[in-house]
Amino acid sequence: MSKRDYYEVLEISKSASADEIKKAYRKMAIKYHPDKNPGDKVAEEKFKEAAEAYEILSDDQKRARYDQFGHAGVGGNGGFGGGFGGGMNMEDIFSQFGDIFGGHFGGGFGGFGGGGHQQVKGSNLRIRIKLNLEEMVNGTQKTIKVKKMKMAEDATSKTCPTCSGSGVQIKVMNTMFGQMQTQTTCGTCQGIGKVADKIPAGANAQGLIKDEEEVTINIPAGARDGIQLNVRGKGNDAPFGGIPGDLLVIIEEEVDKAIKREGDNLHQELYISFAEAALGTKKEVPTVGGKVKITVDPGTQSGKILRLAGKGLPSIDSYGKGDMFIHINVWTPQKLTKEQKDFFEKQMSSGEMVAEPSGKEKTFFDKVKDLFN
Repeated sequence: MSKRDYYEVLEISKSASADEIKKAYRKMAIKYHPDKNPGDKVAEEKFKEAAEAYEILSDDQKRARYDQFGHAGVGGNGGFGGGFGGGMNMEDIFSQFGDIFGGHFGGGFGGFGGGGHQQVKGSNLRIRIKLNLEEMVNGTQKTIKVKKMKMAEDATSKTCPTCSGSGVQIKVMNTMFGQMQTQTTCGTCQGIGKVADKIPAGANAQGLIKDEEEVTINIPAGARDGIQLNVRGKGNDAPFGGIPGDLLVIIEEEVDKAIKREGDNLHQELYISFAEAALGTKKEVPTVGGKVKITVDPGTQSGKILRLAGKGLPSIDSYGKGDMFIHINVWTPQKLTKEQKDFFEKQMSSGEMVAEPSGKEKTFFDKVKDLFN
């Protein structure tokens, strides 16, 4: 089922401000909140849909990619950007957007959205992966080793003595209007509600230790140079049961020696001999989908461009594909045998092989114009 437009989901315009986006999401979240719609699967899906829309539109970078590329630019785990995708659950939503729900519905659904200590998220990791053209066209799967901070197995924690596990510190001040109470994040446990009790050798003060983990990354078809994929939960661990950070994968294009990319279109040079140009020939040329045979017509001139429709890259913002353009070059031999030299001299002296433009030949500018028609 195709996804609805995120602006449509939150019922806002594409020029909506950050504050308008937040207010729209809060309105939708309250309307479809699970506590208000118990057992209603439709309401639950709409609640998740609104959370996904807000997760993208509230982030300036993700919003810019979405505005430019649509849903293809901000997919879920293994897709473009940092959307929730199919792996979204209620814990994800309340842990990330608890500040928006506040104390609504008696402290939040399932105990995740309300007061008390907060779930800290581990830091994100960034890596770069190079893809060749074939991998960009067809998509691929990469398994890599990632160095990250993981919770040490023998590390233990205890309730924070400063906040007694609440994650907050309450201060009471006497003012001319009477006593005023303020609530701040606990400075000892940073809002987690727990502090380290037993730290094994090699671990830091939060019980985290450097380790290596194999991560499999699914890269979808149509990936482009510079696009960032978000693999949720594969970044650094958070201390004492927090939410792991994400692994941000930046795509780099591996330069192909034969095929050059221009947007969704691909270009390559094909050299043929004088004889092949004069008599015509059939050639096999490589494409990202495998080799294909093309026909070079008799009398083909150097500079002619053949177009292979749909043999380029999938478009990132539509359902079409680019084309491949074969640029024909007639190869002039630099060394001739005596027999070859005699042959060409005979043709020149007889006047049978001379340059005689018909006037129908396309100029360079004509060829450039054809590329865009």
